[in-house]
Amino acid sequence: MSLNDEMLAQGRKPKLADLVVGSLRQRINAGEYEAGDKLPTESQMSTIFGVSRTVVREALAALAADGLVQSRQGAGVFVMASATSAFSAIGAESSNKISVALNVLEVRMGIEIESAGLAAMRRSSSQDAAIQEAWNEFERQIKAGTPTGKTDFAFHRAIAAATNNPFYIEVLDGLGSRTIPCDVASPWGTESVLTLEYQMGLQQEHLTILKAISAQDGDAAREAMRRHLWLSQERYRQRLREQ
Repeated sequence: MSLNDEMLAQGRKPKLADLVVGSLRQRINAGEYEAGDKLPTESQMSTIFGVSRTVVREALAALAADGLVQSRQGAGVFVMASATSAFSAIGAESSNKISVALNVLEVRMGIEIESAGLAAMRRSSSQDAAIQEAWNEFERQIKAGTPTGKTDFAFHRAIAAATNNPFYIEVLDGLGSRTIPCDVASPWGTESVLTLEYQMGLQQEHLTILKAISAQDGDAAREAMRRHLWLSQERYRQRLREQ
């Protein structure tokens, strides 16, 4: 699905340059494009995002104005060192400490509880389907025995998108891989934690959130998200006590 199709599916007037900006910000924050990396050419990005080169140029101009990228004549467009998310610098020296995971979860509680409530009240049919599909993919990965971290993030990000407030997505993208502490890519993910029982428990918690959002019950969605994140905190506190 092209960016234009995605916007139309959500019943909104397309703002393609803004959507390209958001996607590139996400990729930079996630480390897909690191400081000093050269971005794909305008022609390549036009194909990647399904938009015109004019839209790509507008998006790059916006990112350059924010100091995230720099155009070098004859060489291309490069990611600036300043593009590193402010979140990345927080706790960089001690990112493998459980206390940092607890701090991340505390921030998420301040954001995602309300995010779930707003998603329940504002979500479109296509956004509801996107949350459901992320849940389904998590289920498939559990059965296949493959890492679920990225899909776990996709589930929470789909909820943030359903608020129709882009800043919820921006905060999650800023946290990046640390959003999901128990992921194999996370400094807190270990074989002793990433058990089948653990993953199935998460999936049941996700299902409660999903059902509340699908039913457009804002209070139930907030409570389900609060319980999910609180249980995650408790699991980490237990690990901290065991240490």
